[in-house]
Amino acid sequence: MFLVILIKGANYSIKYSSRLAKILRFPEFVVSFFIIAIISVLPEATISIISALNGEPGLGLGTLLGSNVADLTLVFGIVALFSSKGIKVKSKILRDNIFCLALLLFPLILGFDGKFSRIDGLILLLAGILFFVKIYREKSRFKKEFNHTQKSSFLKNFLLLILSLSVLLVSAYFTVKYVVDFASSAKIPSVLIGITIVALGTCLPELVFSIKAVRKNRYELALGDILGTVITDATIVLGIVALISPFEYNPMNIYITGGAMVLAGICSMIFMKTDKTINKIEGLLLILFYILFVFVEFFMNQIG
Repeated sequence: MFLVILIKGANYSIKYSSRLAKILRFPEFVVSFFIIAIISVLPEATISIISALNGEPGLGLGTLLGSNVADLTLVFGIVALFSSKGIKVKSKILRDNIFCLALLLFPLILGFDGKFSRIDGLILLLAGILFFVKIYREKSRFKKEFNHTQKSSFLKNFLLLILSLSVLLVSAYFTVKYVVDFASSAKIPSVLIGITIVALGTCLPELVFSIKAVRKNRYELALGDILGTVITDATIVLGIVALISPFEYNPMNIYITGGAMVLAGICSMIFMKTDKTINKIEGLLLILFYILFVFVEFFMNQIG
């Protein structure tokens, strides 16, 4: 129940942050990377940070990396299927592909030894900040702005955004509590619950938002939201978790989940470069990739 409330809170947060962006007349792609992506990342971010504070950082790791795999495969795939002619990718997004992929490698490289230290967390945090600074400096390339909205609604939307974020934080706390209790009673590793059930649930805000965006031909919003969320999860949020509570885990988790995240990123970027569109067939392939990933995770955790 609390996961459902968490998702609804994130959806309303995206709704009101988007309205604020319209009022301030920000460029669409930058808004999607900075505002909407950061709001979208809050469900897994709050779950991961609360997990770290409660001594369950493994749940946070599984949620973050698992949601990234889902975003790069399942979310991209479903959005492509719901679009009329696939997700159109503009050249200015393609230029940053290598940089995005390099950032996705950071968790895999730093966590290859089966632990994340505070030094690792600091490196991840700085890498994520560097990425957003880079995007901000290139904001002049993204000319398209939201349509104008009445400025008188600024205060109302701001207060509703704060309320939505408050609901999101409270529901995240109880989601972590009940997931940990369930994993303990069912004798299932909490990291596996995070990789599958929780990660899938936390992806719903960006899925819903991106589907709405592509149906209105707002491809930059959809791509910026998904890619911005993935980069934020893999660097800034994971870095904060490690800074709060350095932790160790079964290295197999990072090998499989982190490797799947990088591979999913490579597949997504390749599809983006083909005709500058993620078409419906490529979307279906990405969905099949996610299904295979879930099967491998369950199989390897059963062996372990």
